[in-house]
Amino acid sequence: MNKVQNTMRGAVLVALTGLVSTGMAATSYEQAEVLSATPIYHVVETTTPQRECWEEEVSRPVRRYSRDDSATPELLGILLGGALGNAVGHNKTNRRVGTVVGAVLGGSIAHDMSRENRIEEEVVIDKVERCRTVSNSEQQEKLVGYDVRYSYNGLERTVRMDRDPGDTVKVRVNIEPVL
Repeated sequence: MNKVQNTMRGAVLVALTGLVSTGMAATSYEQAEVLSATPIYHVVETTTPQRECWEEEVSRPVRRYSRDDSATPELLGILLGGALGNAVGHNKTNRRVGTVVGAVLGGSIAHDMSRENRIEEEVVIDKVERCRTVSNSEQQEKLVGYDVRYSYNGLERTVRMDRDPGDTVKVRVNIEPVL
């Protein structure tokens, strides 16, 4: 052995002796060959609310009053009521009173009957907007990491990493003396 080798050997022995006496190990870092890196995915589901609207036809009844302004029904009622009242009365005074009362009642009845005929019911169809909130779900695959298989000094190991390491992975090497 030459002098340089003896000095190196001595330095290593001193270092190891120091490690043994302090109980500490020497740590170094090396590169290990990556054998495979398999991506790991988890399915993530997201739900978003969405408003959905449409139009519906809705029917509703509507009362309308016609604009029939004809006085004919009232006039006929007055004439018929007056004739009937005149025919019922026995003397001249009763006939006059009967004619007036019959005319008033006949006109009133005719007015009420014609008014009922003027009310018309129609069905109107309206368009109404209806809305509701629905939930739309979407599933996506999300990359969560890589299962990395590597080899160092003939030993194969596996570790999960958050990124693809490439061709090599950095490993920590601890050297500890056996006591």
